Amino acid sequence: MSVREGVGEGEVSWLDLWTSDVASSRQFYCSLFDWEAQAPSEEFGGYWIFTRAGVPVAGGMGDMGDAAADDTWKIYLTTPDLAASVALATQRGATVLSPPTPVADMGRQAVLCDPSGATFGLWEPGTFEGFSVLAEHGAPCWFELRTRDYEEAVAFYRDVCHLAATVMSDDGAMRYTTLSARGHDVMGVLDAATRLGDASSKWVVYWQVDDVDLALSRVTQLGGTVRHAANDSPYGRVATVADPAGAEFHLLSV
Repeated sequence: MSVREGVGEGEVSWLDLWTSDVASSRQFYCSLFDWEAQAPSEEFGGYWIFTRAGVPVAGGMGDMGDAAADDTWKIYLTTPDLAASVALATQRGATVLSPPTPVADMGRQAVLCDPSGATFGLWEPGTFEGFSVLAEHGAPCWFELRTRDYEEAVAFYRDVCHLAATVMSDDGAMRYTTLSARGHDVMGVLDAATRLGDASSKWVVYWQVDDVDLALSRVTQLGGTVRHAANDSPYGRVATVADPAGAEFHLLSV
């Protein structure tokens, strides 16, 4: 288990599920990860918080007015100055999808599309910094950008989020860079130009579980699907799944 002492600049502070099937998604994740789902908030358009042992771990939202949910997990990166980060991101080729907006006294958020087409959020904390627990059952453990424009994406997040970049692999089989903050790796960037098919660049989330194979059985029992069966990697046993509405994510046990 890893408990964060605050959330540093450029680190993933929060995760949102945007789902077209609110009821099944709430039940699915609570059953799979031993989470609780708070009641949807009328003040925030039906938004709700998932908690783990009473501690916030992620958020959820259904359709937003005329905007239909796209069944994805979205990440938010921490910034001490949202306006400055949005300005720098747009200078570097990002597009603003949702401008800086206050969320009560908890903080301010914006949603952007990076130059390679991946959607991400920025979060300037107020009273709420984000999730605090990493790398245990039902908690996030890794975040990865799969991009069509590898070199530009590495430079974009390195510079906009003030992160340090370390090349992990740079051969014909795989190009991969980790980005770090406060002396530890916080996310990875994968050259996925030949892997994405017709799909856009995207961020993916890895959730840790005690036993991937057992979790895969639960996924199918709960109405989800297995996209890629479990296999062993240098970092643990990993699988790719989707919830009943189609939102894709990864499971990892170490």
